[in-house]
Amino acid sequence: MPLFNQTIRRKIVGIALGLIVLMLVTSILSMVMSSQVGVLLDELTNRYIPAYSHLARANIRSLERALALRQMVMTRMGVPSDEEAYAARLRDFEALDRKFEEEAEAARKLINAIIDDPRTYSDNAALARLDVRIESAVTELRRNLDEGNTKLLKQVEAKDMAQARGTLEQLDTSRDAFNRKVDVIRADMLTQVFFSTTQVISRQYQAIIVSGAVTLLAAVVGFAFALLVSSGITRPVRLLLAGTREVEAGRFDKTITVSTQDEIGELAAAFNRMTEQLRHNERVRETFGRYIDPKVVQGLIDRPEVAIDGERRLMTIMFCDMSGFTAMSEGMTPRGLVRVMNHYFTVMSAPIRSNRGIIDKYIGDAIMAYWGPPFIEEDEPALLAGLAAIDMVDQVPALQKQLPDLLGIRAMPALCDLRIGIATGEVLTGSIGSELMMSFTVMGDAVNLASRLEAVNKVYGTRILIAQASADAIGPHIELREVDRLAVAGQSAPQTIFEVMGRAGALAAAHESLRAHYAEGLAAYRARRFDEARAAFNAALEAVPGDGPSRALLARIAQFEANPPDEGWDGAWRLEQK
Repeated sequence: MPLFNQTIRRKIVGIALGLIVLMLVTSILSMVMSSQVGVLLDELTNRYIPAYSHLARANIRSLERALALRQMVMTRMGVPSDEEAYAARLRDFEALDRKFEEEAEAARKLINAIIDDPRTYSDNAALARLDVRIESAVTELRRNLDEGNTKLLKQVEAKDMAQARGTLEQLDTSRDAFNRKVDVIRADMLTQVFFSTTQVISRQYQAIIVSGAVTLLAAVVGFAFALLVSSGITRPVRLLLAGTREVEAGRFDKTITVSTQDEIGELAAAFNRMTEQLRHNERVRETFGRYIDPKVVQGLIDRPEVAIDGERRLMTIMFCDMSGFTAMSEGMTPRGLVRVMNHYFTVMSAPIRSNRGIIDKYIGDAIMAYWGPPFIEEDEPALLAGLAAIDMVDQVPALQKQLPDLLGIRAMPALCDLRIGIATGEVLTGSIGSELMMSFTVMGDAVNLASRLEAVNKVYGTRILIAQASADAIGPHIELREVDRLAVAGQSAPQTIFEVMGRAGALAAAHESLRAHYAEGLAAYRARRFDEARAAFNAALEAVPGDGPSRALLARIAQFEANPPDEGWDGAWRLEQK
């Protein structure tokens, strides 16, 4: 509709103008009705009622005239005759005679004015008959009075009182007849006055009803028009609000129907374009989330300066490698190998993600991950890395059963297992690479140490080894076993390494015994009491047969018996190979 294609400003101005027009129509109609009532009131006040008053006074004047005539006769008939008094009575009589005619004529003029006024609704025929009747009655009375007065004056002059009394009676009879006619005329005139009053009251009621009806109609039409326009404004706003809440909740598939061409319609179109761009960005983020950890992507979006400038952070680094990968991959087709590796990375990446770790990259069959600010709090990285490593090891039995099904064979040529190294230390975080390609990663001694510890698992026959700083940060939350003091390739100062045995309180009695015997053997080993150390390590092997660290230390003791260590030996082992 053209109404809804206008701008909001025009809609609001249109509503205001419409209401103003309705108010003006109501006011004009009220003024017209009031003016008509005013005309009727004016006619009632200035014509009907004065005409009736003039008729009443004409009746009174006729009585006063008759009284003045009697007084004049009585003055003339007195003995002796008082001429001055008679002359005064004669003047009063003539004055009343003129007033009588003036009152009657004034009544007729007002009646004719009512008849001639086209603005009022009067019974002009009845008023015209009243005018004729007044004229006829006055004319007849005038004729009778003139004859009687002349006759009476002659009789008075002749001192014929008997004839004069007879003439007075005739004059009284004429006057009474005139008074009766005037009374009837006054009654009819009063009927017209009542008719006019009824017209005024009717017009007043009509004006009130019409004004009220028009006002109500204006209010209803104005409200309906305002409701129609406001609904056309608020409905898109509510749709926008609902769409905004959908976007706030992370759902970008909400599209708003653009039903108007005003500012809100433009806003709805812009909202649709925005959601389309957000959907596109989300698809890009999901796509790149398969290549770059989503937390890194979000972190770089929130703080792009980190990627540019780099920061030094205390982080925990993990390296995970699949043991037996080379032997396992030799007999696989490329497609089968890709299927196995994808499944392996999916299974092993889940514990890292669930423990809030960041997967930095996949290197062959190895996984590099890290924990640290700004993705998690500074006191959590080592613990979360240790928990993730435990969860990853727990997935190995199921993974070993799943791999043959993926390849369509009965059994794997070589069983796969995990080796995990964890180290905590200060590293450099930032975008590393060339002008053509960059990678957000971490660099530092802790990274190298974690990589070395992953490889050292082969030496000790373990799955999870962590460095001293990681063990200190983990504390009592994970069951650890001190394995050795080791200087890996690339480092001169040895440090204590630990094996992650399980979650706190989850060790069986055999592993508790293993840890205790191993600790006794390690203390004797460092004190060069190799016989005691051998006995303790053998006791550890009795508790858990095949324990890798115990077997490794027993082999080392055998070497020391053949080639004892130097006098300055500090109990640490140095690896020259990576």
